[in-house]
Amino acid sequence: MELTFADIQAAHDVVRRHLPPTPLWSYPLLDRELGTSVLVKHENTQPVGAFKVRGGLTLLDALPEADRARGTVTWSTGNHAQSMAYASHLYGARCTVVMPANASPGRAAAVEAWGGRVVLTGATLEEACRHAERLAADSGARLVSPGDTPELLAGVGTVYLEILQQRPEVDVIVVPVGSGTGAAGACLVAGALAPGCAVIGVQSAASPAAHDSWRAGELLARPNRSTVAGLATGRGYALPQRVMRAGLADFLLVTDDEIGAARRLLATAAHTLAEGAGAAGIAAVLSRPDLFAGRSVAVVCTGGNADRSELDTLVDRREEDEPLATAGISVGGQSVTFRTF
Repeated sequence: MELTFADIQAAHDVVRRHLPPTPLWSYPLLDRELGTSVLVKHENTQPVGAFKVRGGLTLLDALPEADRARGTVTWSTGNHAQSMAYASHLYGARCTVVMPANASPGRAAAVEAWGGRVVLTGATLEEACRHAERLAADSGARLVSPGDTPELLAGVGTVYLEILQQRPEVDVIVVPVGSGTGAAGACLVAGALAPGCAVIGVQSAASPAAHDSWRAGELLARPNRSTVAGLATGRGYALPQRVMRAGLADFLLVTDDEIGAARRLLATAAHTLAEGAGAAGIAAVLSRPDLFAGRSVAVVCTGGNADRSELDTLVDRREEDEPLATAGISVGGQSVTFRTF
């Protein structure tokens, strides 16, 4: 399971046949709040609302016809699932996704809308993984690991190829980490195109398996308690960990509450709807201003698939409890009162 920058270049050719480059924009209000210059890569604009679609397309394109005919089986809490369903739809292949029984109904429905089959079972992603392994063994379908499949890593690495082709002067790229495929791809691309660019990973402190595995230099399992689906993994994955150990400059942990605050900031300062994982990069910059001040930073809004519970948290209820600062003016002889900020 080795991967090179050349694999990412080849994947870019595949992705470009299906998808245009996503926007890379800056926002003055966001820069002001963060205290540094930040570029946002908008993977939330993808047809499945997330960057994972790049990996699914790369994998399905590489599969021999016989493997496509047998179909694929994988496990996921959401965006990887949609990616596999979308790519399988385009390539005429069957796709089964095993999700934990408590998975978001909206995410499961999105997989089914692209023609994928959803199997809900188990209380955790790890239990869903074990069931997927049994299904693949029984059916002969290709088992696709979300973290240890080289084609998926090559595909998502094309995000960072686009960033550095457009803005090679970027000092830092901050990458949300679940399994670590995105961060590993960023390391390979930065190493080839911009060796002076630091790649920094960020994960939820409530699900720190990838972070702790990287720090320890070995694959570890950890409690998986984050409510941020895209970051909620309970173990390290061998392939991305091997690449990250060679190329990652640092790895930060943030709380789920800090990610929630970053989601609200993206909504108000960058008119961007982000799911939790899509705001983790902003949360990292908010949490460590000393680390990022004065540096040109790129973050990836990896997805915009906010479920109902995430939409409810876009309003900070504490602000609703605060007394309003008001001012009054006279318009046409009538008094008008409005809130001031």
